[in-house]
Amino acid sequence: MSKPIIYEHPLNERIRTLLRLEHLFLQARHFLGGQSSWESRMLVASLMEVLDIFSRGDLRTELLKELERAAANLERLLENPAVDGERLGTVLRALQGLATPLREGAGQLGQALREDEFLSPIRQRSNIPGGSCDFDLPLYHRWLSQPLERRLEDEKAWFASLDVVRQPVELLLKLIRNSAEPVRCETEDGLYQQSLESGIPFQLLRIALPPESDCYAEISGGKHRFTVRFLRPGGEGERPRPIDHPLSFKLSTCSL
Repeated sequence: MSKPIIYEHPLNERIRTLLRLEHLFLQARHFLGGQSSWESRMLVASLMEVLDIFSRGDLRTELLKELERAAANLERLLENPAVDGERLGTVLRALQGLATPLREGAGQLGQALREDEFLSPIRQRSNIPGGSCDFDLPLYHRWLSQPLERRLEDEKAWFASLDVVRQPVELLLKLIRNSAEPVRCETEDGLYQQSLESGIPFQLLRIALPPESDCYAEISGGKHRFTVRFLRPGGEGERPRPIDHPLSFKLSTCSL
């Protein structure tokens, strides 16, 4: 059975940052160990973008707050006899274990990569279109020409150095996504609006459409209300248009 296409929308800035980091970690993992120099370039470019996010605000504190908040909310479930206490205990220990290196770490997140003598010139030129061209960075050009085994050794070390952030990001988003059961909803004209209960700190919206659907979901909104527009891609030179037929989809309003 084909998997549905999931369209997600963060409802606060913290979740927006986590989703962007997850996207970059997945992208970097995809190119990790790639055979060609172009795949190595994409891995390094992904890592440079991760460092850019690390430099905005106090990500360490934000992650710790989210880990602690998730743990506190899950601990309340231990009193529920319908909950699998052993499984929940495993999750709580994982949250605590991921918080420890964040709490005890010194310096900025990603500092080892930021201060790496090889990566630093690449990062400095990452915002220049074509700035990592061979003639701009001859040392980078030489590294890209090395055998895969040599490049892979460096790539694995760089990627592993980000585990202190990658692992909590992955666990938090997994828990948030699993916090809500999908509900079937209907729209007659391609527009769906819903208010969110004010007493619940919703974090993420998820819209599921079958892969054969003739439209996509465009989501907007915040913590009180959201709107979903279902649009059909336009032809060549045409703008997308709202669908003009009834549509059934699945909605998850996630809150951990």
